[in-house]
Amino acid sequence: MRPEAVAFARRPGAYALVIDCVGGRLLHRLTPPEGMQFNGHGAFSADGSLLMTSEVIGETSDGRVGLWEVPGYRRIGDWPSGGIGPHDLKRLADGRILVANGGIATDPADRTKLNLPTMRPNLTLLSAEGAPLDQMELPGELRPNSIRHLALAGDEVAFAMQWEGDPSEPVPLLGFWRPGSAPRLAEMPVEEAFAMQGYAGSIAATGAQVAITSSRGGAVAIFGLGGAHLATHHRADLSGVAPRGADFLLTDGLGATWRCDDTTLQPLMRGTTAWDNHLVALA
Repeated sequence: MRPEAVAFARRPGAYALVIDCVGGRLLHRLTPPEGMQFNGHGAFSADGSLLMTSEVIGETSDGRVGLWEVPGYRRIGDWPSGGIGPHDLKRLADGRILVANGGIATDPADRTKLNLPTMRPNLTLLSAEGAPLDQMELPGELRPNSIRHLALAGDEVAFAMQWEGDPSEPVPLLGFWRPGSAPRLAEMPVEEAFAMQGYAGSIAATGAQVAITSSRGGAVAIFGLGGAHLATHHRADLSGVAPRGADFLLTDGLGATWRCDDTTLQPLMRGTTAWDNHLVALA
């Protein structure tokens, strides 16, 4: 099977593009069913026969996991995601699916946030057949912390959050969860927490560390898998991050790429592409 990647349009657009990673050719253009919207992410099943996409019902923001048969990318159905406003989703090694339900209902036309006082983000674990298995919610005082992006970190999932509450509160932006247990939230020094400006835009994990970026704060924070804060590096508009062996590859909105670990942030190259906060490592 040829290596394929799927890029999802959100602002603007209501489509996804299946791209041949070797030749760069456009293979398919996907459109969700009437009344549905793609919500930024997808994952292939273990055998590659199914593409699962995070979606919402436009009028309500109720989450769905869209199902597309591969290789033809024919729409064959969907599952409930377990919450409002799903964004990232990951397939675990055993085939189960983990969905980050951000908890935010948005206007289908202009994406105005509609329910911030009552939002309830969660992580939902689904079986390979879409049955709900487990769900984790944040403590009540942290419910304005929208769970957005995920990285697999050993036998846990690391999750990045975006704070919709009082900006004067330096809340955790990184957490870890093992299904069947309570979440662990990673703390960082107050001054470094404020530097992130309540926003973790991307997350990645190596075998020993987790990195979260903040384009708003111009920062990348590095943590150990146990949750200890190791370092924060500063650079304007740092956005995408992906594992690069034992360290990380980063992009910024000014066209540069960087190598990063807990000791240094090193420039690699500069171009004219304004990268956003989605960077994917291809095996």
